[in-house]
Amino acid sequence: MQRPQIFANCQEINKVVGPVDVEKRTLRVPNPPPRPSCSVSSGPKEEVPPQVPLLLPPPPPPPPPPPPKFSVRSTTAGVVQRAPQVVEFYHSLMKRDSRKESSNGGICEASNVGNVRSNMIGEIENRSSHLLAIKADVETQGEFVNSLIREVNSAAYQNIEDVVAFVKWLDDELGFLVDERAVLKHFDWPEKKADTLREAAFGFSDLKKLESEVSYYKDDPRVPCDLALKKMVALSERMERTVYNLLRTRESLMRNCKEFQIPSDWLLDNGIISKIKLGSVKLAKKCMKRVATIIQSKAAALEKDPALDYMLLQGVRFAFRIHQFAGGFDAETMHAFEELRNLAHLLNKK
Repeated sequence: MQRPQIFANCQEINKVVGPVDVEKRTLRVPNPPPRPSCSVSSGPKEEVPPQVPLLLPPPPPPPPPPPPKFSVRSTTAGVVQRAPQVVEFYHSLMKRDSRKESSNGGICEASNVGNVRSNMIGEIENRSSHLLAIKADVETQGEFVNSLIREVNSAAYQNIEDVVAFVKWLDDELGFLVDERAVLKHFDWPEKKADTLREAAFGFSDLKKLESEVSYYKDDPRVPCDLALKKMVALSERMERTVYNLLRTRESLMRNCKEFQIPSDWLLDNGIISKIKLGSVKLAKKCMKRVATIIQSKAAALEKDPALDYMLLQGVRFAFRIHQFAGGFDAETMHAFEELRNLAHLLNKK
């Protein structure tokens, strides 16, 4: 007879499902949001005595601004120029060299779903406590959430750096809630504007960090050439991936930014993207100079070293990739390319 045991289990579960004591927290007073560096006038902030309106004809409306052109000539124009010889030399090497980089297999995401049986009583207890904690936040933190709603609705900026600071402040404040998404759905939360603020702030921060990393990249001569090239390739791949992902969503992001008075000039081609492309050109110059130095140091050998051909191919391949991404080379990088091409001709004579 197993009935007593089953009855005991039911009693134990009923105890858990029953009332769970959740301590209600006191109302949080939010910290003041950061002050913008330059404010956008969103309404009168000082009370002005009423004046008799003058019946004057309204001024003619200003002409509408031209539609944003994403193909704005970037600041790289005039600095970098397309070099057909880079493309030709790259293709000639690829035809001559039959080696192909082994492609890594697709990343197979191993399923983390195990066949472990969860503890029924513990699961019910945890879920009940979590739901009660959410309910407690909805009941006690209403004024706190409403104050954040007012700040988000009134947020208007001219400087993207101010948006970054505001989003950091907002996320810090929302971190007080037990479950941000579960609590906010009980309020009139301006989800679209908050998401646009976050997307703009995170997108700009990612580009800014990448631009700094590319522009100030140091090639350590103590690092072996093959490892140095791998570091440069990894940086360039991350750079291209970040920029192309942004360009894919740029149109919709700019439209939302305009709707919510969020600066979007940094998204244009002549903004921070242009600086990243200029930095990538400098990176290509460092790569070609590193390869040229190695070839010069070993080119005096009587026998031809196949490793030099492979290194040359890697350097030219990297230069070609940057050339296509940035839209050309500047004078210094073009000089480094010519030097590398001359060394390639010397290797072929052996």
